[in-house]
Formats: sequence, structure tokens, C-alpha cells
Amino acid sequence: MSADEIKHAGLNLQHADPMTHEKAGAGIFGFWVFLMSDAVLFALLFATYGVMLRGTAGGPVPHEVYEMKSAFIETLILLASSFTFGLASLAMKYEHKQHQLQAWLGVTLLLGLLFIGWEFHDFASMAAKGEVPSRSGYLSAFFALVSTHLLHVTAGCIWAVVMIAKIRTFGLDARVKINVLRLGLFWHFLDIIWVGIFSVVYLQGLA
Repeated sequence: MSADEIKHAGLNLQHADPMTHEKAGAGIFGFWVFLMSDAVLFALLFATYGVMLRGTAGGPVPHEVYEMKSAFIETLILLASSFTFGLASLAMKYEHKQHQLQAWLGVTLLLGLLFIGWEFHDFASMAAKGEVPSRSGYLSAFFALVSTHLLHVTAGCIWAVVMIAKIRTFGLDARVKINVLRLGLFWHFLDIIWVGIFSVVYLQGLA
């Protein structure tokens, strides 16, 4: 392994595009710092949820609130979107086919929008039953955590639209490739956070 491969470990572009790989180091490192700060935010929200878990104020408890089938489907949707983004990254690295890259980004975007729609449906169902943030501290913590993740997915979808437009406008230049790398890190990060939400919030809520 060369010194450059150690320095830029994880970018996975060197053999296919040395110039972009060389330019990407500082920008990708800065984005990792942002993701770590975002991870701290989610860690605080998870901690708040754990503290407020028993603060139901006589209202519904977790196993009465959660729709596990819906949460499982949402998990599958996000995991599928991670897979399609991986295919987009491979198309960018090895094929240099911007149409193929746009197609996989478009599929990822559609899956993200499907997740958002499903989540809004869940929130509407909960609201119809009176399970709103003002009902209890537990529900406030739940909505704070899940809604923050939902806002991030929405931001990721907007970013995907912008990237598709940039690919159409500028092609696969260095800036576009680096931004696709950043978007990939962000998208996979959100999937990891959702797996944490599904495990800590939904699965433990069945106990």
C-alpha cells in the first residue's frame, strides 16, 4: 500500500481517477468532521429518548405506539437505497458513465422519497390516535429523534436532486465526483442512524 493510499484511505478512487483522488483528501476529511458532529447530535437525542422512555404521563407506552411492520418496511427501503447508492458509486468509479450514475442516483432518490412518505403516514396515524409530542415526555423524545432523522433524509433527497442537475450540467468533473462522495457518506450515515433507531427505539419498544 502506497503512502497516498494510506493518506486517503477510504476514498476508493485512486486507480480510476488519481487527480480527483488527490484533490479529495481535505474536502472529505472536513466532511467526516461534520458527520461526527452530527453523530454527537443523534447521540444526545438517543440519550434523551432513553431518559424519557418511562415518562409516559399515563399515556401510551412504546409497544402501544409503534407499528413494527411499517418500521421494518422503512428499514428495508433505506437499506435498499444504500445498495443503489453503492451502485451509483461503482458506476462513477469504474464506468465513468454519467447516465448510469444519474439513473442510480434517481433510484436512490425515489427510495428516499418513499421512506419520507411512509414516515409521514406513520406520523399522521399516530396523530389521529392522539399520540403527539405534547402528550408526554416520552412521545416528545420519540418525535425529536425520528423527526430529526427524517429532516436529514429530506436534506439528502434535495442534495441528490442537486447532484443530478450538476451531473447534467458539468459532467463528471472533480468537483462533482467529490460531492458525490460526500453525499454517499451522508446517505450511508443516515442508514446507520436508522438501524440504530430501529434497534433501540422500535425493537426494544416491544419488550
